[in-house]
Amino acid sequence: MEYLTNSSEETEAVAAALAAHLSPGTVLALRGDLGAGKTAFVRGLARGLGTQSRVTSPTFSIVQEYLDGRIPLFHFDLYRLRGPDDLFDIGWEDYLSRGGICAVEWSERLADCMEPDSIVVSIRRGADDTQRIIQITGGTDADENTGA
Repeated sequence: MEYLTNSSEETEAVAAALAAHLSPGTVLALRGDLGAGKTAFVRGLARGLGTQSRVTSPTFSIVQEYLDGRIPLFHFDLYRLRGPDDLFDIGWEDYLSRGGICAVEWSERLADCMEPDSIVVSIRRGADDTQRIIQITGGTDADENTGA
């Protein structure tokens, strides 16, 4: 499914609509250039899951946990990781088994480590600085159930 948004608020709304249909254990592999809107998308996911916490980029912490929604949300940023060993050193397998949703920015850096049924969210710039083209593929019923 492909969406065209014209603001970060619209990007968040697409993600919030998707969140309503996600189940524990879902992995979202987020792809896009620097500043494409990956963190804005995760803010929308968090809102759609009922998280009241402030969502920030986990660039330096590698992972942020948001536990106050209907399903825990684990927000990863793989930009600074050098390889699979780094990912497993931070407890990737533990996060996968905790029954939350794993939203992974820069997932293409460690694509081989993503779950085979991951939902891939590709975000790219559109015609101007505020416009984004969001393509959501994979997973089970991700394309049919976003409702956005």
